[in-house]
Amino acid sequence: MTFETIDYTVDDKILTLTLNRPDKMNAVTQQMREELIEAFAKANEDPDVAVIVVTGSGKAYCAGADVSGGSKTFDPKARGWADNVEDYRDGGGQITLQIFESTKPVIGAINGVAAGLGATMLLPMDILMAADTARIGFVFARRGLVPEACATWFLPKKVGISTAADWCFTGRLVPAQEALEAGLVSSVHAADDLLPAAYAKAREIADNTAPVAVGMIRQMLWRFAGSDHPMDAHRVDSKLNYTLGQSPDVAEGIAAFLEKRSPDFPGQLLQDAPAAFPWWDEPEFKQ
Repeated sequence: MTFETIDYTVDDKILTLTLNRPDKMNAVTQQMREELIEAFAKANEDPDVAVIVVTGSGKAYCAGADVSGGSKTFDPKARGWADNVEDYRDGGGQITLQIFESTKPVIGAINGVAAGLGATMLLPMDILMAADTARIGFVFARRGLVPEACATWFLPKKVGISTAADWCFTGRLVPAQEALEAGLVSSVHAADDLLPAAYAKAREIADNTAPVAVGMIRQMLWRFAGSDHPMDAHRVDSKLNYTLGQSPDVAEGIAAFLEKRSPDFPGQLLQDAPAAFPWWDEPEFKQ
C-alpha cells in the first residue's frame, strides 16, 4: 500500500508514523483508518523496526473522525458501511485492536489536540508523551455517542474508573498536566522538545533490549492486565523463559553485561520466538 494520509518512515530501527492531514487537524477518514491498520500490520512483520513513534503533523495530533459528512458521519447505514448491526465493525476499534496486536513498543508523541478517535487511538500505545499544549478529549457523550475503539476497556486500566468516568461523562478537553497527574501520559514537554524526548526513549529501547523479549513482554503486559489470577502469567513466563534461557539472545545479553558493552541481539520474534508464543492460542487461554 502507498500511504497518502500518513507518513511511514524507518530510521535506524525506529519507525515514525505521522498522521498527515494537517489542514484538517489530522482528522481520520476511512482511508486513514485503513492506512493506519496496514501500517501497524506492516511494522509487525518488519525486522528493521524495533520501536514505533506515532505523532501528528502540524499543530494537532488528531481532532478525531472527519465530520465533513455532517450528521451522517457516524451513521453506518447512511455511509454504506453496513446494513445491519451484525455486519458492523467500529472503525476506531479496528485501529486500536491492530495496535493491541503489535509486538513492537509503541510511543505516542501527542503534539497537540487529541479528541475523539484521536484520543482513543492513544490508549493501546505503551508510552504516551505530551506537549505542554496538548489537550485530550473523550468527547463522545457531547456528540450523543459512547466511546468507541475499545476505550472503555483501555481507559480505566490507564487511569482508573473514577478518572475515566469524569473524562467520559463530561467529554471535556483534559490538559496535558492533568493527564500526567492521572497517569495517562508519562511526561510533558515543551512543544519543541517532545519529539526529541520520544526518540530518546525509543533509542533507549532499540539499542539496549532484545526484540524477541520486548515483543513478548508487550503482549504479556496487555493481555495479563485483564487476567483473573497471577497463575496465568506464571504459567506463561515459565514456559517462555525455559526456552529463552537457552537462546543466543540470552548468551549475548549476559556477555554484553559482563564485557560492559552494548548488546547486539541476533533474535527476531517472527522466527525465534519460543514455541509457547503466542500462548493465547492454547486451549486453556481460549474463552
